[in-house]
Amino acid sequence: MPAVIRKFVLLLDETHREMGRPVAPPIRRVVAGAVIENPFAGRYVEDLAELIAEGETLGGVLAERCVAALGISGPETHSYGKAAIVGEAGELEHAAALLHPKMGAPIRRVLGTGAALIPSAKKSGGPGTAIDVPLGHKDAAFVRSHFDAVEARVPDAPRAGEIAVFVAVTAGGRPLPRIGGLTLEQIEGKDGLR
Repeated sequence: MPAVIRKFVLLLDETHREMGRPVAPPIRRVVAGAVIENPFAGRYVEDLAELIAEGETLGGVLAERCVAALGISGPETHSYGKAAIVGEAGELEHAAALLHPKMGAPIRRVLGTGAALIPSAKKSGGPGTAIDVPLGHKDAAFVRSHFDAVEARVPDAPRAGEIAVFVAVTAGGRPLPRIGGLTLEQIEGKDGLR
């Protein structure tokens, strides 16, 4: 059964200056979110296949919204991450069912690449709860300039019987990175690490 979606949200964060210095090109990060009905709210269910399937569908839908907002092609993107906040009538395992078993493959299809693990976070909370969506380079985990996070929040979600699920995609790393590590030019993208 497809997810019952109450709303979509989109946040575009674009940094042009940092510490009085220009950031060129500007660093753009997008978070796309969906607030969905939790089909298992208020009860323990052993088989979470319905949420796993919903995660697979939402991964592609949210990644497409991110890429469209960035205005670039999927392969031109840099980093990604995912997160979910489950309302008080749910459990953390409901968020895990959305995020982990099948959400990654459709995100990678939209982006055209993605050898690295997709960083994730989950928590329980009520309307307006914020979550930091962790970010990492999509093809090489050792690219330190792309270790980051972007905050996601929906003022009226999640309600008790809902889950707010987010995908974040970027068109760059942190502004003015200078702590070393693998550079973009050194990425091989074969094992997800380098």
